[in-house]
Amino acid sequence: MSVTITLPPEIEARLDSLVAETRRDKGDFVRELLERGIEDIEDYYLGMEALQRVREGKERTRSAAEVKRKLGLED
Repeated sequence: MSVTITLPPEIEARLDSLVAETRRDKGDFVRELLERGIEDIEDYYLGMEALQRVREGKERTRSAAEVKRKLGLED
């Protein structure tokens, strides 16, 4: 798949600088940025879904002390 985007000049300059310093392809950086960005967005939405379940009483939280006790990690 091919995508065309217009970057603000300051972002393009930073990307060009990375390309010059590392001698990697610009496309490699854009792919890496997209992969990391998608992972961050997925994590955010998963967290928001979990928070909603907690607020609705469908899921409960546990304190650090509870988890340590259950795992036998108490000092």
